Amino acid sequence: QVQLVESGGGSVQAGGSLRLSCAASLYTRSYNYMGWFRQAPGKEREGVATIYTADGSTIYADSVKARFTISQDNAKNTVYLQMDSLKPEDTAAYYCAAGRSSSSWWHSPLREASYNYWGQGTQVTVSS
Repeated sequence: QVQLVESGGGSVQAGGSLRLSCAASLYTRSYNYMGWFRQAPGKEREGVATIYTADGSTIYADSVKARFTISQDNAKNTVYLQMDSLKPEDTAAYYCAAGRSSSSWWHSPLREASYNYWGQGTQVTVSS
């Protein structure tokens, strides 16, 4: 089993920055990629960014390209999401996720069903 714990959420004004962290606790390396999703009130959860842990390949949703950066520290089993130039529409609960199936990642990297493990979420609020 993999447990994921997010941290770093909070409130910020538009144009500001936040960095989210996701620490994975596990006995063995049982995932191949990690990602960040978000869910705003009344909306479906959407994939934001993902990273393939073996080679650091990344994929971003169009809505966050050039503003968000996903990175990893494999020694710490931790993934980060650096969020810059934040907008009010970025307000949401942000969730960390991890997945096993490499084929799922290559076919649908930002799809919920591609992920096996989920964190509890952390709130990000951006005010105008």
